[in-house]
Amino acid sequence: MASNKELFLALQLLEKEKGIPVEYMISQIKKAIVSACRNLYGGNENVDIKMDPEKNAFAVKLIKTVVEEVEDENFEISLEDAKVISKRAAVGKELGISLEPKKFGRIAVQTARSVIRQGIRDGEKGQMLVEFQSKQQEIATATVERVDPVSGNATIRFGKAEAVLPKAEQIPDEVLKEGDSVKIYVAGVKEGDRGPRAIISRTHPDFVKRLFEKEVPEIFDGIVEIKSVSREAGSRTKMAVYSEDSEVDAVGACIGTRGARVGAIVDELCGEKIDIVLYSEDPEKYVAAALSPASVVGVEIIDMEAKACKATVPDSQLSLAIGNKGQNVRLAAKLTGWKIDIRPESGFWGEDTEDESEEA
Repeated sequence: MASNKELFLALQLLEKEKGIPVEYMISQIKKAIVSACRNLYGGNENVDIKMDPEKNAFAVKLIKTVVEEVEDENFEISLEDAKVISKRAAVGKELGISLEPKKFGRIAVQTARSVIRQGIRDGEKGQMLVEFQSKQQEIATATVERVDPVSGNATIRFGKAEAVLPKAEQIPDEVLKEGDSVKIYVAGVKEGDRGPRAIISRTHPDFVKRLFEKEVPEIFDGIVEIKSVSREAGSRTKMAVYSEDSEVDAVGACIGTRGARVGAIVDELCGEKIDIVLYSEDPEKYVAAALSPASVVGVEIIDMEAKACKATVPDSQLSLAIGNKGQNVRLAAKLTGWKIDIRPESGFWGEDTEDESEEA
């Protein structure tokens, strides 16, 4: 076998620096040599490869069959030529013919380089996957690296990972610029041909939920529980909260002294309005609270199984209860899971209001 100390030293060094096992690189080198022989010798891939890191030895032999008369020199060798290589050669037997070490040494080095590059890429993908998974369904602080002027999609980086924040997942009217530090919600992780991809958002309802968990110690500690969130990003969010401790003001804890806690979140959400209401097991109380900031005279359950109800509000509160283009009642319905029919206390509907209610 031909000595090739430098090759094995290089492989050992690469194992230390890049963490790719020598055994793995050798297996890939062997595959590359078999492929090269198949191309060089008319499809003959019957190759004997000896690679011994301990002895720094490397040899390649192409296996041919000994014949009286050669018809295909890629697969056969004459008995006369075979006898030169081995006196024990006989017709019908196989014989290994040594191939030029330097040629395959180059193939080995090129393959090793390729393996290293692929290993680094795989390692980076693995690091990204770990980074994404560690942040899944959590908030991460990221830096905007670039914004596509056509699509508006923003490429952001958090930790060692890079992800795309689509325009549709950005808060409406929000303007992101290169270098901006933004909070994002990692909704999930998908693995594709090009590696793992984080699904990130600033419009997801759980983004608001996680912001409150970070801002309100009582929520983080489990004293106050967020029961439900409904959101139309950039415009309005409704959140229902509850505490088992009757002495704890769940809504007040989320609002904070002089509105400091909710104010910090409103700033993060670019001025989005946030209604915080008290959750109740009683659907009448819950629906009435969900229609905040409108006051409600009463709620009547129409169909418990279908979760349909009728909410009566003072005439002066009708527009507020329904909201612009039906937004308030729509968010209240999403929050509670109830179909809500808004009715004025007087029973009289103005034309504009009636149209809005039917739309809602």
